[in-house]
Amino acid sequence: MKMSVIGCGYLGAVHAAAMAELGHEVVGIDVDAPKIANLAAGRAPFFEPGLGEMLTQVSASGRLRFSVDMAAVRGSKVHFIAVGTPQKHGGNAADLSYVDAAIDDLIPYLTDGDLVVGKSTVPVGTAARLAKKLQASGTGAVLAWNPEFLREGFAVQDTISPDRLVYGIDEGTADGDHARAVLDEVYAMALSKETPLVVADYATAELVKVAANAFLATKISFINAMAEIAEVTGADVTKLADAIGHDNRIGRRFLNAGVGFGGGCLPKDIRAFTARAEELGRGESVAFLKEIDSINLRRRQRAVEMAIQSLGGSVNDRRIAVLGLAFKPNSDDVRDSPALDVAVQLKGLGGDVICHDPEAMANAQTKHPQLSFAASAVEAVTGADAIIVVTEWDEYKQLDPAAIFALAAGTLVIDGRNCLDMSAWREAGWEYRSMGRPDREQALVD
Repeated sequence: MKMSVIGCGYLGAVHAAAMAELGHEVVGIDVDAPKIANLAAGRAPFFEPGLGEMLTQVSASGRLRFSVDMAAVRGSKVHFIAVGTPQKHGGNAADLSYVDAAIDDLIPYLTDGDLVVGKSTVPVGTAARLAKKLQASGTGAVLAWNPEFLREGFAVQDTISPDRLVYGIDEGTADGDHARAVLDEVYAMALSKETPLVVADYATAELVKVAANAFLATKISFINAMAEIAEVTGADVTKLADAIGHDNRIGRRFLNAGVGFGGGCLPKDIRAFTARAEELGRGESVAFLKEIDSINLRRRQRAVEMAIQSLGGSVNDRRIAVLGLAFKPNSDDVRDSPALDVAVQLKGLGGDVICHDPEAMANAQTKHPQLSFAASAVEAVTGADAIIVVTEWDEYKQLDPAAIFALAAGTLVIDGRNCLDMSAWREAGWEYRSMGRPDREQALVD
């Protein structure tokens, strides 16, 4: 099929390349000329495993091209809207200006039978409003909403082989039937592999995405709340998670205590969901999400407090190696990153903070040039009074605690992701502290 993808940020670039990989003829549109130039040259403008190679291959095939000119969408029958919906400045609601602008700019090029497919995460009610706008345009184009469920670090895999598909359409109408038929053709490969498909109305499709993110955020913050209790009782939150995770109704995934979640989706999506619920007069239904957000932010502060307490009440002029800046491994995304927040807080308290991340240092330096950066983890920890691991990259898990001990000036390591081998680090002589696990092998309840 011939299709366009409007917005070539993280979501759009991956989607455009994946659709071309599946055999479709795709044009990606974005107003950012340098970004488009990089994509057209087969260079991913951000780090995502497998994306660079896929861009090179599909660009060479001729099935993928990029442009800053909306007129390049002519001839496409499917148009994906993949622009950002950031949090509004000074509030929690989602900023829909990019979505509205994309639709307005696209309308002059739409023809009868075209399908406009929303992939951006939007507040419930947005799709119905946009469907009316398309209907009023007289173009004959139809709207569908097809939320994305990408995991950064696995986005290519999640687009090529999704774990489920959701179609939000105008059910029970000819337009709805047309939208479903077109989407079935778009996702023919996934459907042939019996990928679960849920066909629903617009509102349900919109809620699926924000509800999924809200549930995930709740699960992560729940175990971090248990870590807060564990820290004052001497309990081990990791063993607690193992025990309750054996219950099939709960499951072990995402029950990993640490410095919390971040990135461009979960934090802003739960805030936007709360804001929209309040607009609908049902703020009490998701009021708990405010506490989920608070717990999440507290865990960052807890890592900073640990460093202060363990270094004698102050980090001023103490050299602290912060290992990790991205909000999660296999990504260079520093948006609302707990790791970067910890580094910035320690720097603000007078710490001599030296940071390292395998992929995110350039983005972190652009956002916070006051920080210092090391070319390697070994360089960062050399001469450090304390080490804080705040992104669970494999290379940090694989550090030799005995070798690092010989390089550092101090003996404090704070495991902000509970990802290090606690026994190995303690045996090597480190004062090992973590999130929700005893500071000693056998802690006693006061």
